[in-house]
Amino acid sequence: MSVAEGATIIACAGCYTGGRHTRTMGIMNIHISDIGQVIQLAIAPVFLLAGVGTILVVLTNRLARIIDRTRVLDDRLKLHPDEECTAELKTLHQRSHLINCSITFSTSCGLLVCVVIAMLFLGDTTDLPLDQYIAACFVFAILNLIGSFVYFLREILIASRFMRLQQERGLPCSSPGTSRPR
Repeated sequence: MSVAEGATIIACAGCYTGGRHTRTMGIMNIHISDIGQVIQLAIAPVFLLAGVGTILVVLTNRLARIIDRTRVLDDRLKLHPDEECTAELKTLHQRSHLINCSITFSTSCGLLVCVVIAMLFLGDTTDLPLDQYIAACFVFAILNLIGSFVYFLREILIASRFMRLQQERGLPCSSPGTSRPR
């Protein structure tokens, strides 16, 4: 059906039965089996969206703990300037930047997944050829998810390294004949 034919159908409120949808009096009738198929197609992106939401909860909780620790160290530095606190603050600022990037990528992923779901329904109900757009949005969503995981992994590695260094500094010196646990 061409654009001109589509305009004619809508203008005269005729009936188009060449596809799955029928237009009568300007109202689109969608068959129940078509809706079921679209919902089945949208299930996988919905599960991805649920996973992204869970990741966002984890990331925001980590960011909240970083912010809390930063406030404690800021108060401590106001009373007694300390080089260890300054070093930890620097690490916390680096971690918060990485978490913010990860949150941005996860949020972008969630937004793109929502767009994919909307285009799945829109493409099916209007017979618009959105296949390439759906595929592109899904690929970009997955790339954003990968970016989020990369930043999250970097933040975890920095936090682990800092904790390991703090533990090594806090352990008493070992006496001759004993070894330090690693």
